[in-house]
This record gives sequence, structure tokens and C-alpha cells, in this order.
Amino acid sequence: MNETTSIVEAFLFSEGGPVRKTRLAQLAGISAEELENVLDALQTRLTGGLTLVRTETEASLVINTKAGEVVRAAQKKELGLEIGEAGLEVLAVVLYRGPSTRAQIDYIRGVNTASTVRNLMARGLLERAGNPLDAREYVYRPTTELLAHLGVSEAKNLPEYATISRELAAFEQQKEPFSGPQAGESA
Repeated sequence: MNETTSIVEAFLFSEGGPVRKTRLAQLAGISAEELENVLDALQTRLTGGLTLVRTETEASLVINTKAGEVVRAAQKKELGLEIGEAGLEVLAVVLYRGPSTRAQIDYIRGVNTASTVRNLMARGLLERAGNPLDAREYVYRPTTELLAHLGVSEAKNLPEYATISRELAAFEQQKEPFSGPQAGESA
């Protein structure tokens, strides 16, 4: 049961929100009754900053009350800062390119954007959804709140949308990863 408990914990963590118990049991390959026993074991095992919240139909990993106060204070401090140039660049990529994986955003910007994307999601400017082309990753897209703040009903109404989106597509098609000198070539 310890391995199954770890698997259920991993699924709850990876979802980042409530998961229907029927789906969770299916993902873990166990019955509904077994899932309840596993969730009991997980709840007992969680003694740190996380706790398990359960309803009749869903389960979710959440930050416990004491840790939650510290985390909320840190997030409030972080969200009080401007989004900066990196945030604006990520938003531009997602707005003009369309739904994008983090790897695609990183490729266009040339740097790791994990913390910037997380910050923009916390501010309600980006949302994360499952990637229909690859279930192992997510795509990020602008929220309706961001579009409303920008005064447009859809991204296609942004200034220079056709030109910029075309240039982004051309950049992605012509730039090859690791395009430095090949073996035997001089730099």
C-alpha cells in the first residue's frame, strides 16, 4: 500500500487541484474502496506543509493552515511587484503565438521561464490547460481577465497581430536548436 499511496499522492500533486475520486482510482489502477484506504494512509502520512482535503467525490492536496499563512504572505509580497520585462515577454509570446507549452515559450525567449509563468498564473494573467497533442505537458494561454484588461475580446484584435504572429512562426521554423558549430567545424 505504501507504493500505491505514493502514486496517489503524485497524481494529486501533478493535478494541482481537486481530482474526482473515480478518476484518481482509475489512474492508480485501484478500486474505489482501496482508494479510500489509500487516502486515509496518505492523510496520516502528511505531517508537513501539505494536507489532504476530501469530499464525497473529490480529493485534493492543499497547503495546511500554518504553512498557508507564510505562503500567502510571500505570494502577496511577490505579486506586489511589477511583472517586469520577462513577464511582458512571456505574455507577448502567449498572446501572439497562441496556446504554448513552457518549452515553446522557453525556446522563443531563450531562457527558462518557469518562475515567470508561475507568477503570471498566480496573478490570473495566464491559465494552464492540458495539451491536446501531448498529455505529459500543459499549454498556457491568456485568461479572459488579461484580454479584458488589454481591451480586446480576443487575441486576434491586438495591435499588429497578423504581422507579429507571422514573424513568431517564421522564427520558430527557421531557427534550429543547438545551431552552433558541429563536430569537426571551427567556431
